[in-house]
Amino acid sequence: MIGQLLENLQNATRKLSQMEHQLQQLLRRLYGRSSEKIDPKQMALFAEMLKQIEAQTPAQPPPVEETRGQDARATSKGHGRRKLAPDLPRERVIHDLPEEEKPCPCCGTMRTMIGDETSEQLDYVPAQVKVIEHVRLKYICKECEKNTVQGGPQIATAVKPLSPIEKGLAAPGLLAHVIVSKYADSLPLHRLERIFERHDIDIARSTQCDWMRQSAQALTPLYQKMVEEVLASKVIHTDDTPVDVQDRKLDRTREGRFWVYLGDKSHPLVVFDYTPNRKRDGPVSFLNGWGANDLRYLQADAFGGYDGIYAGQAGGNVVEVACWAHARRYFHDARKADHRNSAAALAYIKLLYDVERDAADLPSAQRSQLRQERSAPILVQFRAWLEGLQAARDGGVLPKSPMGQAITYALNQWSALCVYLLDGDLAIDNNASENALRRIAIGRKNWMFLGSDNGGRTAAVLFSIIATCQRHDVEPFAYLRDVLTRIAGHPHNRLTQLLPNNWKPQA
Repeated sequence: MIGQLLENLQNATRKLSQMEHQLQQLLRRLYGRSSEKIDPKQMALFAEMLKQIEAQTPAQPPPVEETRGQDARATSKGHGRRKLAPDLPRERVIHDLPEEEKPCPCCGTMRTMIGDETSEQLDYVPAQVKVIEHVRLKYICKECEKNTVQGGPQIATAVKPLSPIEKGLAAPGLLAHVIVSKYADSLPLHRLERIFERHDIDIARSTQCDWMRQSAQALTPLYQKMVEEVLASKVIHTDDTPVDVQDRKLDRTREGRFWVYLGDKSHPLVVFDYTPNRKRDGPVSFLNGWGANDLRYLQADAFGGYDGIYAGQAGGNVVEVACWAHARRYFHDARKADHRNSAAALAYIKLLYDVERDAADLPSAQRSQLRQERSAPILVQFRAWLEGLQAARDGGVLPKSPMGQAITYALNQWSALCVYLLDGDLAIDNNASENALRRIAIGRKNWMFLGSDNGGRTAAVLFSIIATCQRHDVEPFAYLRDVLTRIAGHPHNRLTQLLPNNWKPQA
C-alpha cells in the first residue's frame, strides 16, 4: 500500500515538473528573450572538460585566425556617427557673413574669403506620387488624304510599352512600392491605404490586393525560373511556418503553411512555397525529381513529412542533414530542470561551433578535413556521454524529463546530425532557412492572416523576390520597378538575366 502511494506521488511529481517546464517555455516564448545565450559562468564549470577535449584535437593553424581577425577589424562598423554614402544626392547651402560684418572691425577694410568649413546633415524628403500621362502620337499622310486613297489614309500610332498590368492604374513604381511595403516592411494594406490618403489619393485595400495578385502573375515566369535554379542545387535548406488563412466555409480562420527553400552557393536563390496544410505532399511535390541523377542533401528539422523524400518517394536520392541548432534548443530549454547536465551538453555543442568558426573561411575540402580532425572526436565523446546518462540507473535522467527528451531527440537524430562532417558544402545547422522565415513571422503580427489560399500563393511569389534581393543586397524597390517595367516584353529564354543575383538596371 505504501509502495503504491509512493509510486503515485512520484508520478504526480514528475507530471507536475513536466507541466512547470511547459509553462516556463510558453511564458518565455510570450514574454522572454528569444536569445538562447547561456551564462558564461556556467561554461566555467566545465572549463576542465573543455580543455581535455580540445587537447585531444589538433590545433588550427594560426594564419586563418589572424586573417579572420584582420577582416573583422576591417569590416567592423565601430561606434559613433556613420559616414554618409557618397552617392546620396547633395544640396549645398552656403552660409555667408552678413554684409555689415564683412568689413574689418579694426580698420574697416573688406575682409577676403580664405576658405570654408563643411558639415553634413541628413534630411528626408517625403515620398511623392505623380501621374504619368502616356501620350501616343498619331501620324497621317497628307498626300494620301488629299488624293482620297481607297480605304482612306492610313494612320500610324506610336506603340506604348507593355505594362505588367494591362490597362491598370498603377505604374511599375507604385506596384513596387506596395510590394516592398507589405512583403519587405510588413505594412498591411489597410495602413498603406491611410498613407495614400495623406497624399489625397484614394486607393482601397481591395484594389491594392488585386495589384499584388496581378503583379505576382506577371512575375510568375521569373518565379518558376527561380524554382528551377534552386532545384539545381546540391544542398537545399528548408523549413516551414504556419499562417492563419480566411475560409468562407468556416466561421474562423484555418492554418495554412509557408515553406522556404534556399539554394546553395552555386544557386543562391530563396524560394517560398505555400500549401493549405502541413501534409507531406507539400515538400514531396516541390522536390519531385530532385536528386534523380545525383546525390543531394536536404537540411531540415525532424518533421516526419520529409521522411518520404529521404526514402525516395519524390524520385530522388536525398540524404537527410539534421540541424544542431534544433538539438541545442532542446538542451537549452532543459536548463531549468537539469542545470548541470544541460550546461555540460551545451559545452559540448559549443566546441562544435568553435570548429565551424575556425572553418568559416576555408575551402570546402579543407573545411571537411578540419571537421574530421576536430569535430569527429568531440561527437564520439558527446554521444558516449549522452548514452551514459540515458542508461544510468542511479542518478540517471528520466526519459520523459526535459533533459531526457533532449537526449532522446539528439540520439534519434544522431546519424543525420553527423552528416555535415562528410562534405564541406554542408552547414552545421539550418539557421539560414529559419532566418529566411522571420519575415513571415514579423509579417503575420501586422497583416494577421491571409485572405485566401490564392493570397498565399501570391505572397509566396513576392516573398521569394524580396528574400532573394535581400540575400544579394539588391535594393528591392529599384529591382522591382525595373523588372516590372521590362517583364512583359522580356524574352522568356533570357529570364535568367532578370534574377536578382544577375540583374543589372536597364540603361
